[in-house]
Amino acid sequence: MEIIEYSMIELIDPTGILSGNRYEFRVYVKFDEDDELYNEKGTGIRVIYTVDEDKGKVASYHLFDRATDEVLDFDLEDEEVAELAAFCEEQLEEE
Repeated sequence: MEIIEYSMIELIDPTGILSGNRYEFRVYVKFDEDDELYNEKGTGIRVIYTVDEDKGKVASYHLFDRATDEVLDFDLEDEEVAELAAFCEEQLEEE
């Protein structure tokens, strides 16, 4: 999995019920051609990343077809989720 592009926005909780900060990342990735997630036009991952008391984690994610925005019913492997978490943390540190 190679990250080729991303965007990020901070999600605001208008109720104030949720603690910490939440961010939505749209990460665009390229998979190897032999991977079942390979798509010629690209695959996206919508990641909700939370930071509470200086601890960040991937709260949720889903994969989607970049061309159609259609949700793909696949899960990432644990090391891929860890790679996403590290990427999100790195981007927030640069802000």
